Order: sequence, then structure tokens, then C-alpha cells
Amino acid sequence: MKIGTPKEIFEGENRVAMTPDSAKQLQKLGYDCAIETGAGAAAGFSDAAYEAAGVEIIKTPAALWKSVDIVAKVRQPSETELKRMTAGKTLISFFNPAGNEEGMELAKSKGANVIAMEMVPRISRAQKMDALSSMANIAGYRAVIEAGNNFGRFFTGQITAAGKVPPAKVLVVGAGVAGLAAIGTSTSLGAITYAFDVRPEVAEQVESMGAEFVYLDFEEEQQDGAATGGYASVQSEEFRNAQLAKFRELAPEIDIVITTALIPNRPAPKLWLEDMVAAMKPGSVIVDLAAERGGNVEGTVMDEKVVTENGVTIVGYTDFPSRMAAQSSSLYATNIRHMMSDLTPEKDGQVNHDMEDDVIRGATVTFNHEITFPPPPPKVAAIAAQKKPEVKELTPEEKRAQEIAEFKAQTKNQVTLLAIGGALVLGVGLIPDMPASFMQHFIVFVLSVFIGFQVIWNVAHSLHTPLMAVTNAISSIIILGALIQIGSGGFLVTVLAALSVFMAGINIFGGFMVTRRMLAMFQKS
Repeated sequence: MKIGTPKEIFEGENRVAMTPDSAKQLQKLGYDCAIETGAGAAAGFSDAAYEAAGVEIIKTPAALWKSVDIVAKVRQPSETELKRMTAGKTLISFFNPAGNEEGMELAKSKGANVIAMEMVPRISRAQKMDALSSMANIAGYRAVIEAGNNFGRFFTGQITAAGKVPPAKVLVVGAGVAGLAAIGTSTSLGAITYAFDVRPEVAEQVESMGAEFVYLDFEEEQQDGAATGGYASVQSEEFRNAQLAKFRELAPEIDIVITTALIPNRPAPKLWLEDMVAAMKPGSVIVDLAAERGGNVEGTVMDEKVVTENGVTIVGYTDFPSRMAAQSSSLYATNIRHMMSDLTPEKDGQVNHDMEDDVIRGATVTFNHEITFPPPPPKVAAIAAQKKPEVKELTPEEKRAQEIAEFKAQTKNQVTLLAIGGALVLGVGLIPDMPASFMQHFIVFVLSVFIGFQVIWNVAHSLHTPLMAVTNAISSIIILGALIQIGSGGFLVTVLAALSVFMAGINIFGGFMVTRRMLAMFQKS
């Protein structure tokens, strides 16, 4: 079978769904590859590079669509392109099935099998073909670069002979793939970065990247993001009010805002309102990555950059991945190649469209003259948020009975150990010709070990580690013993005891100093 990629006809689209490198990988799966002339030029891939990779160059789009069995493209196909599909052919592209009912009906009537790349379920096995995440990653990175291009200062703080420059303060709203990419880029550039998300489970990810997670003074049980396929869910009105109040509090101090909040198949929620924009300082920048769905910011104009009356720049571009076409094309072509790997388990160049496969079924929107959208919910939802087992609170009587039982068990263990120890001492004493002086010293030794063990083992771990607490306890016993020996009449004994006090003291005080230094490493100031 032959897989082909036409030139994108969407205005301003520079990406291409096949690169010379991905074509070589597709050929290893048994496919012949073809591409429309000039399809990769805007992304920096020449026809000569494709020819060197063994790809057939076809001059016209009509000839390409006719000659191939599988079409891989980036943007949602137009009506003209869909009319070129025939029964049994497979189309792999972004398709927007929730808002493209006419396209699905046309594909159904043609008998074409359509795989929508944005419908790939967000499960671990499908990460390698998750084109939404690939493109969102680039969009998040590019959003910070675009903000820096419109921001009049450094991201990082500087102290120079010419004066002091404070670091920029960046707020990223939404900590999904795009948000995390923006956070990583912002912190690497030296900005003080804050992040907010309605899913509290992402706070640890945000903080691990060097940003500060913005918490709300709001108590409400929220749905695990995994239960909705990894996406945020719609929140209550009380939560939204608390969220907006927090944003109003932050607005005067923030220099750059990057909004990434989207809910599948819904208009983008309005999160940064007009009064928040008005509260920002002149020269501040807002980059709205949700502009294609109406935007998270009041005042966003799709595909345009506007400056408000108070000097705030609002960027509403929707082509961030296309502005980094070479990188975007490489990642997207890799996503396509992994999808083809799943569709070709035998690596024989023949598509096996297995509708029992979770990933293929989830991404398929039309198959064999039928519309298969929407797909069944991801199976991960069944195990996403497991409730913690409830711990029964004990009554005072039950607590008392439990304490008595634990005390009896502990006493039994101690009596058993003492009995075994006593039997061993008695056994040693029964050995014939055993000197009486040896037995006296031996009994003192055994009792010392027992008392020392009890004392050291019961030391509270108030220091940095249990090991340091126990070693300090041992050092303390050494000091006590040495102090007793210092008063003896022997010169050598006194010197050795003094040295013992000195060295044990170093161990104790040194342990405290090391602990202080270790704890200081985890403090911000």
C-alpha cells in the first residue's frame, strides 16, 4: 500500500505530515511513500530531500489523492479534499469531529476510514501518537517566546552598573501539556513563575519545575483529571468565583499571563476578565492559547495582536506550532508513524484497522460506511480515582482495650527475651572450672548491653535522621562513663576518659551542625 501527504491548503499553515526521516521509517513498515511537490518547503524540507529518502514526488493534489491508499495530513480536510476519498481509503489528520458533522457524513458516504489525531485517547500506551500533546508542547514554548518578544524587559533579574532590573513575574493559567511547557520555558529564562490549575494533583508537577502553584481558599471535592481523560472538568460557580477573586488579587503584580485552559468540545472559559486586564501594569503581555475557541481573556481577537488602552498587549495567535514548522512537522510526522505502526502490526505494508484496539477505536471517527464518533469513554476512567478506605474511629473503650493488648504483647516479648538471656547466663555458669571473677564481669556486661539497648532504642528521633539520633545517644553514654572515670586516681585512665569526652562531644555537636546545614538547603531564604 502507498501512503501520501498533500500540501496543506489552510492559509498560513507551514507544517507537513511527512518528513524525510519519517518516510524512511514508514518504508520499513512496508509502505511506499509519496508527497505532493512543495508540500514540505514551508517547513524546510525540499523535494530533493524527499527524493533522497525514496519518496515519490507527485505534481498535483488530485493525482496524489487518487494514487495513494492512505492520506496523512495536518489540518482538517476541506470538502474538496474529502470528495477525493474513495471506499477503503484511510485518512489520518486533525478532523474536529465534534464540530465537523458534515465532514463525517461526507466521509461516511464515500466509505472512507477517518482517524482523527486529536481523538487519540490520553492513556500511557498512546502517548507516542498523542499529536495534541506534541503540538501543545510547542505552543506552550512558543507562547513564552512570543510574550518575550512583546515584553519590554528581561525575564531574569539583573544587577548591573547601570542599575537593578527586577525579574518578570509570569502567571500560567492551566497546567496541562502547553502550560507545563510554558512553565519550563519561563523558569529557565529566569522569571518568577506562578501557575494555576483546577486539578490540584498537578501542583507537585508545577512545583518540581521551579514554579509556585497558586492555591485557592476554597474547600470542595474535585474530580480527578484522569477520570475525564486527562482533561480539566467544568467547575462549580462557587469555585469559579473563588478563582476569579484570586486572579483579581494577582493581576496588578503580574507582568505576563499565559492562558491555556480548554475543555474538549466547549467554548474556552473566560478566566481573565476585562477588569483584570485593566488592573495590569502598562507594558504587560497576555498570550491567549485558547483564542481558537473564543479565548480565555476578554478582549482577545483571534489571530491578531491588540493593545488595550492601558498599554496591555493581548496576543491571540492560533498558529504557534506553525511558527516553528520544522520542529512541529518532525513531531507530528513521528506521531503519524507510530499510528501507522499500530495499524501495521505485521509490518507488511497492509493496514489492519482493528476496532478492538483501544487506541485505534478511540481515534476512528468513520469506518466502513459508519460514523463511529463519539468513541466509548477511556477505560482509565474506571480506575482513575479510587476512594481511600475509611478508617473506623475507635471508641475510648476500644482504644483502652487496644492499648492493654499491645502492652501485654510487649511484656510477653520482653519476659521471653529475659528468660532466654537468663538461661544462657545460667548455661555459661554451669560450665566446669569457670572462674568466679569471669562470671561477675560477664553478668555486668550482659546487663550493661541490655540497659544500653533499652536506653538507645527509646531515644526520640528529634534530629534529622534516626541514625544520627542513635549515634548521639551512644556518644552521651560514653560521656557519662568517661566522666565517672575521670575522678579515678590513675593518670592514664583520666587522660583516656578526657579524650573520650572530647571526641564524643565533637560527634554530638558536629551532628547538630550537619543537621542545621542540611535543613538550610531546603529553605528558600
